[in-house]
Amino acid sequence: MSYEARIHAITHSEVMLERLPDAFVGSRIFFISDIHKRKLSKEFLQSIQVKADWVILGGDIMEKNVPLERVKENLKILAAIGPMYAVLGNHDLKADTEGLAKILREVGGTLLRNENVLLECRGEQICLTGIDQPIYKRDGYPRIPGMPLGYNGLCRIVAVHDPVWIRSVSEKPADLILAGHTHGGQIRLPFLGALRLNGFYRKYDCGWFKWVQPQAAVKLPQMLISRGFGNRRVTLRLCCPAEMHLIQLKKAKTAKS
Repeated sequence: MSYEARIHAITHSEVMLERLPDAFVGSRIFFISDIHKRKLSKEFLQSIQVKADWVILGGDIMEKNVPLERVKENLKILAAIGPMYAVLGNHDLKADTEGLAKILREVGGTLLRNENVLLECRGEQICLTGIDQPIYKRDGYPRIPGMPLGYNGLCRIVAVHDPVWIRSVSEKPADLILAGHTHGGQIRLPFLGALRLNGFYRKYDCGWFKWVQPQAAVKLPQMLISRGFGNRRVTLRLCCPAEMHLIQLKKAKTAKS
């Protein structure tokens, strides 16, 4: 259980997106969520020579009482992989949000607080949207920002800390949603699943999820919920090892093609 909680491991995935521009085929996203108080290993990431076109942080980059020096070292390691974008998680909001935002700027990262940014590759673009985490769930999520002027129909990736955000939208408005927060339950038993999750999170615990919405602008949205890199309360995991992600973007064939 201690080993699963402390492991440095990368989960490799390919995701097929219908609206992905040709220039982005083969592009890679390094996604990490829920670092909390763990330290990233520069030696591990250098040893496997991981490189990505973009790095996306899914929130809970820190928590209360984590020294900002440790946070900065983690972010410097991640910034060396590729251009970095981040959203806040509930524990970031309870910790030093201003200090975290300042460090992100210093290492060249971009904090997305319910805003869009265009990612470019060989003259084509996709939209990355960062959804802001409410301080209290009862406050609800803000409305997703509209697409940049003149870019309706663009392939869209949404980064959001808590996957429960999908309950606040009538249709999934993104080709790819990246989320964390659940830790996969952290302690899982065969056949029983995550012991500490209930309700919505029993269904949306970790891994990949897909929908079919033929009448929507995004017809085949997909979501990845990470088990997370860090741990909450105890540094123990069972049948739920810590993970980071390297996601390769592929273009799905449409029905017409």
